[in-house]
Amino acid sequence: MYTSTFKKYNIPVPRYTSYPTVPCWDSETWSTDAWLASVQQAAEQAKEGISIYIHLPYCERLCTYCGCNTRITKNHNVELPYLTAVLQEWQMYLRVLPKDISINDIHLGGGTPTFFSPENLSFLINELLTAVKPVHDAEFSFEAHPANTSQEHLETLYGLGFRRLSLGIQDFNPTVQRVINRQQSPADVIRVMQQARRIGYTSINFDLIYGLPLQTLESVAETIKIAMAMQPDRIAYYSYAHVPWLKPGQRLFTEADLPSTEEKFNLYQRGTEIIKAAGYLDIGMDHFAFPTDKLAIAAQSNCLHRNFMGYTDKHSPLLLGLGVSSISDSWTAFAQNVKTVKEYEDLIAQGKWPVCKGHVLTEEDIAIRKQILGLMCSGQLDLAEMPLSETTKQRLKPLITDGMVAFEPGILKVTHLGSSFLRNICAAFDERMDTSSESNGRFSKAI
Repeated sequence: MYTSTFKKYNIPVPRYTSYPTVPCWDSETWSTDAWLASVQQAAEQAKEGISIYIHLPYCERLCTYCGCNTRITKNHNVELPYLTAVLQEWQMYLRVLPKDISINDIHLGGGTPTFFSPENLSFLINELLTAVKPVHDAEFSFEAHPANTSQEHLETLYGLGFRRLSLGIQDFNPTVQRVINRQQSPADVIRVMQQARRIGYTSINFDLIYGLPLQTLESVAETIKIAMAMQPDRIAYYSYAHVPWLKPGQRLFTEADLPSTEEKFNLYQRGTEIIKAAGYLDIGMDHFAFPTDKLAIAAQSNCLHRNFMGYTDKHSPLLLGLGVSSISDSWTAFAQNVKTVKEYEDLIAQGKWPVCKGHVLTEEDIAIRKQILGLMCSGQLDLAEMPLSETTKQRLKPLITDGMVAFEPGILKVTHLGSSFLRNICAAFDERMDTSSESNGRFSKAI
């Protein structure tokens, strides 16, 4: 039921895939040298291997809802020059990393990784692994568009060690698909699912979005029921982030086409009800998994981690982001690459680091980061290990009054109601968030 409580908390707040969040980084105290020093330090602690994220930005068509850094083209001649630049960036990092470093996990994101040919993806991964080997239980995953993922893609990537794929579905309704310019049928998804299962993929994720233009309660329920019948191992049920001032493609439809705040909350509620009724566990903000999936097992054993890609059962002290706009994380520092392909490739060709901004975490930042990760990953904090500051206690008071969080002996716990508003709860710990109206324009609303 929609109440004034939900209206009160439907404000712009970060998604907290990091702390501090990217708009609040203090790049004036950051430098490339400081970043590389933190990389070396983190690599020495990465006894079980490092994580690698590779951003593959190209798509053949613009999905108008998309908030990712993409480049739209049907010219596939761009593939090899871009991958060559990515591998040159990797070589630059190899000169900094210890000689005995190994790889814990690799994730290909985008854009549309399956825009790239199987042959070129094979070139990328084989070259990446020439000097550095994966650990025995390394996890390789990639994002895929159901409409353009071929059996050859699946077979090639499986042969390279990939066992997880994430299918970007968003919505099955034809009317919604037309307005967001994203067409794939249930038959497309079933084809990819069946091929992947036969080949041997062990975990398949569906990305679904609520709050898209022209969605209704009935259409979203139908989309999710169709998805549930296919039995993916994981589901990410994201809130559509309407930020047309940042992503002009979202201006191809108007605010009048979007569900109202009340309607959007009902979409969220109805969707999560259907997902849970199908046997999926609520892992945390936006994420669900079958009880037998590694993500669910990690959540139950309190081993869950959250990074720029979302929830994961893998955690390394060092995550290196390769490619345009990629973000890297050494736990004590962040760095982000430049955001245009041309500038990225030009810098790499000159032998220059493509990082353009970052943040070196203070001791206070690290303490808050641990608190926010605790809330995001386990829904509670051990106050003996992570005591609250006085300012945080003050900001938590209205959340306690409204039943979002509760104190138990030695523990701060997120309530059932509060689990829908984790972003708001985390914001109470955020000492860097600028609450001005100008800054709020950087973030989407909580619902």
